[in-house]
Amino acid sequence: MKTVRFGVVGIGNIGSMHTRNLYEGKIPRATLGAVCDCDETVLARTVNTYKIPGYLDYHELFASGTIDAVIIAVPHMLHPTVAIEAMRAGLHVLTEKPAGVLASEVRRMNEEADRHSTVFGIMFNQRTNRLFTRAREIVLAGGIGKRKRLTWIITNWYRTQSYYDSGSWRATWRGEGGGVLMNQAPHNLDIAQWIFGMPKTVRAVCREGLYHHITVEDYASIYGEYEDGASMQFITTTGEFPGTNRLEIVGDRGKLVLEEGKLKYWRLLASEEEVRFSSDVGMASIPYEYEELADTRESAHCGIIENVTNAILDGTPLLADGREGLNQITLTNAAYLSAWTGAPVTLPLDERLFDQIHQEKRNSEEEKPSSGSEKKSEEHLPRWQVNWT
Repeated sequence: MKTVRFGVVGIGNIGSMHTRNLYEGKIPRATLGAVCDCDETVLARTVNTYKIPGYLDYHELFASGTIDAVIIAVPHMLHPTVAIEAMRAGLHVLTEKPAGVLASEVRRMNEEADRHSTVFGIMFNQRTNRLFTRAREIVLAGGIGKRKRLTWIITNWYRTQSYYDSGSWRATWRGEGGGVLMNQAPHNLDIAQWIFGMPKTVRAVCREGLYHHITVEDYASIYGEYEDGASMQFITTTGEFPGTNRLEIVGDRGKLVLEEGKLKYWRLLASEEEVRFSSDVGMASIPYEYEELADTRESAHCGIIENVTNAILDGTPLLADGREGLNQITLTNAAYLSAWTGAPVTLPLDERLFDQIHQEKRNSEEEKPSSGSEKKSEEHLPRWQVNWT
C-alpha cells in the first residue's frame, strides 16, 4: 500500500472539514475514498461535490472495499460502537474526541483494539502544538523536578445560546453526553494528563445551566490529588468573556507558564524544598535561569491524520493512540460523579455507578426540540486549534 484511502463517517462540522482536507490533498499519502452520513440530503450534496462513493449505512461502507481507514465523526455516544465495527471489518480507525461518553464503553473499545493489528488513533489534535509538546518534554525530563501542581484556567470556550440552540443534540445528556467537559474541554483534560499524569482522587463542582438554558454543565471546577502529594486544579466554562487560557506547571526545581502563545520556563538552580529547610533567611530568593518559547505552530487535525497515515504505511509511533482516550473520559466521568454525589471519587472509577446515574440523567431529560437550523457551520473552525485569547 502506497496511499491510505480514508472514509469519513459523519459529515457534520468536523467531518466535513476532514472530508475537504483529504479531498484537497492536504495530507501526504492520504486520499478521500468514501463518505457516510444518515442524512440523505447531506450525503447527496457531499457525493456530488467530491465525486466519491457515499453510504447511508456505515456497515455498507465498511464492507465496500473502497477504504483502508475510517475517521469517525458521529455523535459522542456512538464513537465506541462504530469504532468496534470498523476494527472487526479490518479497518484502521481514527476517532474524533472524546473517545466516548462512558468510560466503560471506551474500555470495551480499547479491549477490541487490542485484538486487532490495525492502527487506532484519536483526534487529540492539540498534542501537535509545539508549546504543549515542549512542556511535556521538560516535565518528563525532570526539568521542573518533583512535581507540585498543575493549574489550568481555560475559560475562553465562550458559547452563546444560539450555539446551543443550533442542534437538538447539543448540550444534552442524550445527545452529547454532557456539557463543556464533554464537548469543549476534552482537549485540555487530555493535555493535562498527558503532561502531568492521572490523579488518584478527583473532586469537582459542575454547574448545570449556570449561564445558558441547557440541562448539562456550562461551568466546571476540578481538583485532583496525586499519590505523591501533587495536585491539579482545572477550571473551565462556556459562559465568560473575555476568557483566559493560562496553564501553570510547578515543581521543586522549576515552573512553566503557558499563556498568550508563549511558554515561560523558570529553571531553579537549587531545589526549592532543600532551600526551604536549609536556608537561614526567612524569605530567601532562589537563583534561576529563564527561557521563553514563542511558537504557536501546530499541524492540528491534518497533523494527526498524517501521523495515523504514517503509522499505517511506515509503522510510525502514534502521537495520540486511541487507547489513551480512556484517560480523558475517565477524568470527565470522575468529575461528573463527584459533582453528582458531592463526594471525592477515587480512581479507578466505579464505572457501574457512573453508568447508572448517567442513564438516569438521560432518561429524565426532556427531549430537546429542533430549532430547524441543524446544519453544519464553519463559524467555529478557528476554535478547533489552540486559542490563547
